[in-house]
Amino acid sequence: MSRLDPSRPLSPTDRTRHHRLREQGSLDRADLDAILAAGFVCHLGVTVDDNPMVVPTVYGSDGNTLYVHGSVASRSLVASPAATVCVTVTHIDGLVLARSVFEHGVNYRSAMIFGTPRPVTDPDEKWAGLRCLTEQATPGQWDYARQPTPKELAATSLLALSLDEASVKIRTGAPDDGDTPDAELGLWAGVLPLRTHWGELQADPALAGDIEAPLHLAERQGVTLR
Repeated sequence: MSRLDPSRPLSPTDRTRHHRLREQGSLDRADLDAILAAGFVCHLGVTVDDNPMVVPTVYGSDGNTLYVHGSVASRSLVASPAATVCVTVTHIDGLVLARSVFEHGVNYRSAMIFGTPRPVTDPDEKWAGLRCLTEQATPGQWDYARQPTPKELAATSLLALSLDEASVKIRTGAPDDGDTPDAELGLWAGVLPLRTHWGELQADPALAGDIEAPLHLAERQGVTLR
């Protein structure tokens, strides 16, 4: 399947239209792709036994479909196969510290995807979806580690959700009160950036001493996440 055209803007719907802080909204599909590519953990909002539930889980995106690992959501879809879910992905880039508490904020990148997911049952698609999910978190690991057996594939719950209905918001830059009377207070204002990076590899204590970490893992040590 060809990747969705990144030059084609997102089409607002009643659920994705920006009603508040519209200046932070984006209809650029490339922004959606970048936000999804920068992470591997999402929050999946579902209804289970008539109760709302938000489940943190891992995901992978191939540009058309979001593959989500989620047994809880799979159980809820058995009872309500046409139910809509909401998946969110958020990256925090810094605290925006203004002269007044009212103007404080957060620099962030976020995406919300709405739709009716489908359980992935076809073995070939499940294989491809799990590969996508694994490579999203750790590029190179799928080919390095032992891959799933048919029994393991059957025991794994994987959902597929179209990226057709999505909302993107991004906030960057300094506080917004630099041209207000509060600028005369003589208080410091600015941004406290937040950066996340991969640490030093920690070998399994049960690992034989002569087994070295593969290059695709060793090279990620100290790398800052996007």
